[in-house]
Amino acid sequence: MDLVTIIAVTAAAGGAVVLAPVALGAVGFTAAGIAANSVAAGMMASAATASGGGVLAGSTVAVLQSAGAAGLAGSTTAVVAGVGGAVGWLTATAAALI
Repeated sequence: MDLVTIIAVTAAAGGAVVLAPVALGAVGFTAAGIAANSVAAGMMASAATASGGGVLAGSTVAVLQSAGAAGLAGSTTAVVAGVGGAVGWLTATAAALI
């Protein structure tokens, strides 16, 4: 791997880990709960309607709210960093082809 690719992978992995909690808050998954009139509120309403009135434990909405309230678990942080690193590698590879 060349230096540019290494930098891209590292920056993207780090950026993904830093920005994931920001993105969760921006769409309404906050430490205080799901923000009113947000994307998260719409997701929660849809999930509750689909499951007969409640949000199921382990569902996407429940997991995202947990991460928004308590932060990312170590295993989740590793996954987010891995996805960010993969995006960085793909970006560097595509840029090298141009």
